[in-house]
This record gives sequence, C-alpha cells and structure tokens, in this order.
Amino acid sequence: LMGAVTVAIGIGLQNFPEGAAVSIPLRREGYSRKKGFLLGQASGMVEPVAGVLGALLVVRMEAILPFALSFAAGAMIYVVVEELIRDYPDLDYVVVNDGSTDKTRQICREHGYCLLDLPVNLGLAGCFQAGMKYAFYRGYACAVQFDGDGQHRPEYILPMKRKMEEGYDIVIGSRFVDTAKGYSIRMVGSRLLAGAIRITTGVKVADPTSGMRMFNQRMIREFALNLNYGPEPDTISYLLKQGARVAEIPVVIGDRLGGESYLKPVVAVRYMVRMLLSILLIQNFRKR
Repeated sequence: LMGAVTVAIGIGLQNFPEGAAVSIPLRREGYSRKKGFLLGQASGMVEPVAGVLGALLVVRMEAILPFALSFAAGAMIYVVVEELIRDYPDLDYVVVNDGSTDKTRQICREHGYCLLDLPVNLGLAGCFQAGMKYAFYRGYACAVQFDGDGQHRPEYILPMKRKMEEGYDIVIGSRFVDTAKGYSIRMVGSRLLAGAIRITTGVKVADPTSGMRMFNQRMIREFALNLNYGPEPDTISYLLKQGARVAEIPVVIGDRLGGESYLKPVVAVRYMVRMLLSILLIQNFRKR
C-alpha cells in the first residue's frame, strides 16, 4: 500500500506543472487568477487520488481476489471449449480438471463437456499424464497439450498435425520461429534453456517453455505407461537424447484471459535454475 501511495504522490508532483498549463486557457476564458489556478491543479490531482483509492480498494478486496480469479479461470473453460465445438467439430477434446477449486467442474457438467475429473490435485505432471492415458486407451494417433486460459489458439492444431506427418514425434507451437526473443527475465531464462538443450542434444529448440505441444502415438504411449514426468523442457531434452524427433511451427500465443500463472517472479527463477540443472546434469543419469 505504501508503495502505491508513494507512486501516487510522485505522479501528483509531476502533474502540478501540467495543472498550471491548464490554468492559462481558463484565465483567458474569464476565470479569476485564483479560480483558474485551483481548477488547473484539481485537474492534475485526479490521477494520484484515483491511484490511492485504487490501492485502498485492492487492499480491501484482497481476501476475495483469489475467488474472482478462480471464477475467471473456470469461465474461460467455457469460452475455449465452445470455440472448439463450434469451429473445430472434427477435433476431440477432454478437459482435465486437476482437483480445481474454481468453477471448472461445475461449468463442464452443466454444459455436458467431456471431462476427466481428478479427485485430488496431482500437479502438472500428474494432470498431463492423466490426459495422455486418456488418449492412449482411446487409441488416438496424436494428442495436443492445450491450455484452458485462452492463450493457445486452435487454428494452429491442424498445421501442427501436418508438420507431425512429416515424421516428427513432437511438434511445438513456438513463439520464436520467426520472432526474436526479448530480454525480460523470462526471455533470458528461455534463452538459457534453449542453449542448454542445444549444448546437450545438438538440437535447436527456439521455444522450450511453450506449453502448446503435439505428441504422436509413440510419445503418448511413453507418457501414459513409462514416463512419470511432466511436459517440461528437461523432459523434451531427455526425449531428444532418446531419439525423438522434435519440430516447431510458428504460432501466436494470446493474452491470458482467465486464471493466473503459477510462475511468479521468484518461482520463475527457481524453475529456470531447476530446469537448467536437470538438463545439464541430471539428464545424464536419468533412465525414465
């Protein structure tokens, strides 16, 4: 709260000269010098006052913000699945609800969506493996890991499938095939991971942290029956060492429309360090 107040005060000080500039035309319109000056300064105080009120509102609403975010995450399932049903009726799907406390289960049941409802939270690895088991036991030729927050776009699924038909085991929807990476903390981490994979496997993976990946039947079987690991960059590195063929196609990842990422700044740094250690060291001793 104090940080927000400090920023608001700084904005207010910055706005005083702007308020003085507003006073000049008011003076020309016949306002007295005093009234014109006060009205000008009042116009400049709108931003800091709104900033302080916004900070106070967030503090008061902090207790219910997680519930609002959870509702948004659950509601996005409706948007994502409805788009798949409406625009891509030839594609099968399953919503894997990993013991969520949001509205996912309720929304899926109310609308009759195909739902794999896990009784407890298994985490990313367990949730992903459950989806792979579903695909394996139903004999699918390929499966796509697809986020339910609106970031992944279904129009790239068929291009990924066509790329896979060229003989690849894994196709990644990559943000950086045709686009350069920036230099934010996450992008620096992505560069480091890509470099580590290149060093240890000899294969260039431009977007190792992309969550939009397609797996062929051989990979589905591996994840469903053998590999007890999630779809992380170190697992991609391991599979490359085992002879898997990996390709990327350019995609555009949309803005997150619901829910929130579990990779907060501190968590993201820990994640990158863990992935780097796994790729550079642990993968040399990994069997399955």
